Amino acid sequence: MPTLERLARSVEEMEALGQKLALQVGKWRVMHLRGPLGAGKTTLVRGILRGLGHAGAVKSPTFTLVEPYAFGHQHFFHFDLYRLNDPGELEFLGVRDYLDGKGVCVVEWAERAQGVLPSPDVDIMIEPTETGRMVRITTLTADGDVLQEALK
Repeated sequence: MPTLERLARSVEEMEALGQKLALQVGKWRVMHLRGPLGAGKTTLVRGILRGLGHAGAVKSPTFTLVEPYAFGHQHFFHFDLYRLNDPGELEFLGVRDYLDGKGVCVVEWAERAQGVLPSPDVDIMIEPTETGRMVRITTLTADGDVLQEALK
């Protein structure tokens, strides 16, 4: 599993990394974002959305669990499963409709839905450091590998 590391020293650098990831949206379908509270997961998603052309506010879907966005024919779903009590709740949310392959799903706290979500194309771990955030991007499929190449 190839892993690429990037240090983001500021919010602006995290958003810039997200914008680079946006260039490959549609080539990968499922991305998991991991890291502690406040690590910068939603900031990275904001960068991806800005890279796709979204100019409005980007909020964490902590209470709604999913926030949908559309860019022409491209659908983008931002999940935050922090408040998920049971993975079965995703069935009531209609998670299979989101994962039908027609859209891109970025999932924060995916570990809370083990057994329900498919394996991701890309897994990103964000860890706070003394100088910023270490972002470890691991690709798990050939689709994810396209992203690795683009970031080199």
